[in-house]
Amino acid sequence: MTNILTLNNVSKTYKLGQPNQITVLDQVNLNVEKGEVVGLIAPSGAGKSTLLHISGLLDNADHGQVKIDDVDHTNLHDRKRTKTRRQDIGFIYQFHHLLPEFNAIENLILPQLADGVSKPNSLQRAMDLLVSVNLEDRAYHRPAELSGGEQQRVAFCRAMVNSPKLLLADEPTGNLDPDTAMHVFELLMKLVRKTGMSAVIATHNYELSQLMDRQIALKKGKIVEV
Repeated sequence: MTNILTLNNVSKTYKLGQPNQITVLDQVNLNVEKGEVVGLIAPSGAGKSTLLHISGLLDNADHGQVKIDDVDHTNLHDRKRTKTRRQDIGFIYQFHHLLPEFNAIENLILPQLADGVSKPNSLQRAMDLLVSVNLEDRAYHRPAELSGGEQQRVAFCRAMVNSPKLLLADEPTGNLDPDTAMHVFELLMKLVRKTGMSAVIATHNYELSQLMDRQIALKKGKIVEV
């Protein structure tokens, strides 16, 4: 089975002023197979955001190797890392980060245009995604006109609009009430399963983590299977 994400002996230490420092990741090893959905369970401050940022090429490890779809990106030029982020990795955060001056469908069209997709094709792809999360009737509403759950569903679609190989989500339903969180998360999982992409999803919610293929945790800078 092909690994979409591979971390080999990845370490990250933050210096808080001499001689204080904190090791957030300590020789972490992780393989995420094609089509596999992994739940990352860890409390705030355990290093899960750091792990996701390094996995998504938003940050550099101090030591170790990061491979995306079996290509070593550890020492690649920034332009090549940026291209991989744009084409192969989708990001979802706790807050939706939608562009407020654009409506829902425009928020999905813009990333495609930046990647060279034609406007008619980008419009069709955007509407197809909105239909898949039951938001076709909200396509021309701006973020401020959407509920929290609707905003996050649009953010899910935006993360997937360029058909990434890897989805990285950091507490994607953390700002929602429990009932809405479960509903929105089930829609996310439906989208992920339909596309066959790989995903690492950080959550505090053990119930949500049970919907994933396997669960891992971060303890004292190490990954352990749950």
